[in-house]
Amino acid sequence: MKKYGLLLLSGMTATQASDFQLEIEIPRLKVSEYHRPYVAAWIEKPDRSHAANLAVWYDTEMKNDEGTKWLKDLRQWWRRSGRDLDMPVDGISGPTKPAGKHKVSITKALASLPPLAEGEYKLVVEASREVGGREVVSIPFIWDGKTLKTQTSKGSSELGAVVLSQVETPATTKNTNSSN
Repeated sequence: MKKYGLLLLSGMTATQASDFQLEIEIPRLKVSEYHRPYVAAWIEKPDRSHAANLAVWYDTEMKNDEGTKWLKDLRQWWRRSGRDLDMPVDGISGPTKPAGKHKVSITKALASLPPLAEGEYKLVVEASREVGGREVVSIPFIWDGKTLKTQTSKGSSELGAVVLSQVETPATTKNTNSSN
């Protein structure tokens, strides 16, 4: 899903790439017993079937992988694809995150999957917290195979702002002149 442009000038090659990013905000809650939420992010097709997993954050520090026991509390994600996964999943799963804004590279998450076909999709982010609530935020988007318009949605309790965007990454420059 990376988009490259090529510029040749006197033996130098500059490559401009795009990174598709997801930013998930976990709000700071003022509660007596706070637990970091489990969070899952995935892409759905228009028929609500699963297209790709982007991130799953859960308690990876529990003995005997007990943290996986509570993944089913991410109910929508669990029904769509979670129950079929063997956790941990390289590049997708990781530990729970503290309050704040967290970025996920969609480009990296999708690198090992077949490319998404052009069309309509929905980005879905679900959060569930022990002794807390559960919330789902979704962002419909159209994928044309190259570009993505920035889209934003916001949760009301367990999730803050959720932003789907395309970010230009710095050009890398390589010297293609051979001096041998």
